[in-house]
Amino acid sequence: MLKPEECVLLIVDVQGRLAQIMHKAEQLEQTLCTLVNAVDLLEIPILYLEQLPDKLGPTSPRLQECLQPRHKPITKAHFSAWHSGEFRDAITGMGRRQVLLAGIETHICVYQTCRDLQDNDFDVHILVDGVSSRTLENKQLGITMMTQYGAKVTNTESLLFELQQEARGDRFKALLKMIK
Repeated sequence: MLKPEECVLLIVDVQGRLAQIMHKAEQLEQTLCTLVNAVDLLEIPILYLEQLPDKLGPTSPRLQECLQPRHKPITKAHFSAWHSGEFRDAITGMGRRQVLLAGIETHICVYQTCRDLQDNDFDVHILVDGVSSRTLENKQLGITMMTQYGAKVTNTESLLFELQQEARGDRFKALLKMIK
C-alpha cells in the first residue's frame, strides 16, 4: 500500500510546444493540476523536471500556475532525470522510496527515468492518466515497457483514495471535490 509519508510526486518535462501536441493534452494538464493540488493537501512533496528549457520552453503555463510558487523546476539535459545531480540529491535526500510518476513522453523520458529509479531501489507507480506521448501507441508502449520492468500502474482517483484510506473527514471531502 502507498503511504503519504513514503511518497513523492515526480512530473517529467510537461513543457513548451511539446506539451501541447501530446495525446489528449488538455486532459493531461487537468489531471496533473488535480494531482498537484491533491498531493499538496496530503503533504506529499513534488519534484518536477524541465528538459533543456532554453530550447524546449518552460513548463506549460497551466501546470506552472498549479506548481508555483510552492515548487521550482529541476533542469536536466539527459532523457533520464537520474543523470541530473540536482535531481538525484533532491530525491534521495527526501528519504522517500515510493515515486508517483507522471509526465511526458511516456516512452522516452518517463520510461528512462522510471528504469533508473527502479535500478536504484525506488518503488515506481505510473499514473496512467498522468502520462502521455504524441501518440496513444507510444504512451501504451511506454507503460508496457515500464510494467515489464516491475513498475506498478495506478490512476489519479485510485491513488488518491488509496492514500486517503478512509471516506470521512475534511481532507476526504476536499479530495472528493478535486476529482469530481
